[in-house]
Amino acid sequence: QVHLVESGGGLVQAGGSLRLSCQTSGRTFGSTTMGWFRQAPGKEREFAAAISWWSGLRLSYADSVKGRFTISRDIAKNTISLQMNSLKPEDTAVYYCAAGGAIPNPSASGSYNYWGQGTQVTVSS
Repeated sequence: QVHLVESGGGLVQAGGSLRLSCQTSGRTFGSTTMGWFRQAPGKEREFAAAISWWSGLRLSYADSVKGRFTISRDIAKNTISLQMNSLKPEDTAVYYCAAGGAIPNPSASGSYNYWGQGTQVTVSS
């Protein structure tokens, strides 16, 4: 079992920044892909960013966040972070951390085995 706990959400003005963290614990040795997904009210959950290391280090981003968001991993702290800059009102959503194994297409939410409870990000205009 893998446990994921997100933190760092909050309210920020458009153009501002937030840094989300995902603390991992439990049997994490098989989790070699970590992703961030988000879900806005009335919309389906969508992919934001992912980092994998099962075949070399690979970073993936949705087009909507590319150039503004950066995903990273702190091995010593067992955390995955999402640095979000130049935030827009359309970035408002609950952000979820997810963990999976060797996932060829990290944007596919169904490929992840474990999910956190989510953290709310609200961007005001």
